[in-house]
Amino acid sequence: MKWTSILAIYALIWVLTAFMSLPFGVKTHDELGIEKVPGQADSAPANFQPGKLALRATLIAAGLTALYVLNYIYGWIGPEQLEWLPGVLPSDGNGS
Repeated sequence: MKWTSILAIYALIWVLTAFMSLPFGVKTHDELGIEKVPGQADSAPANFQPGKLALRATLIAAGLTALYVLNYIYGWIGPEQLEWLPGVLPSDGNGS
């Protein structure tokens, strides 16, 4: 696998991880007892910390990318192990 492919996979996993971890650890102004700015949404975060989010996404994405590359190299999980999913293995043309 080329290093550019690994970098692209890492970037994709990083973005997905960052978006999936956005709601964790964030509290609203009501939960923290802080006064809201006029016109502010009730659900707006009061303690958003992009540095922590980026660090969390970086660590998780690095681990998941490493697992993906190791699986690519050693072939731990292949299409044969996923045959119970429809459409993973090509059919032989006789309906099976």
